Amino acid sequence: MRTTRPLLPALAALAFLALPAARAASATHALMKQQGCFVCHAVDVKIVGPAYAWVAYRYRGDKTAVLHLADKIIHGGAGVWNPWTGGIPMPPHPTLTLAQAEAMARWVLAQKPVAPPKP
Repeated sequence: MRTTRPLLPALAALAFLALPAARAASATHALMKQQGCFVCHAVDVKIVGPAYAWVAYRYRGDKTAVLHLADKIIHGGAGVWNPWTGGIPMPPHPTLTLAQAEAMARWVLAQKPVAPPKP
């Protein structure tokens, strides 16, 4: 009995459907590079600002996180991560649209959540 043949078209269809999401994630990642996000942030380690995995951990399950983080991206912020950053604020990115900032926030929240170490 061969069960692999019916699975191949289904897998190919799933891969095809995933292409737009992968392209959007890639475009968002490129925009984040252009905006200098990775100068201060990395996915899994603190640079100046918190690791994106820490942010994903802090806001896991928060239904308002995308809008909250998008607002922080556009207007800047300080205080939440002071124990880890020493109070260095995140600069504002006022040229970003709300849609761009929301896409960035979704990208950050899509990282594997990891609890930050004790400050």
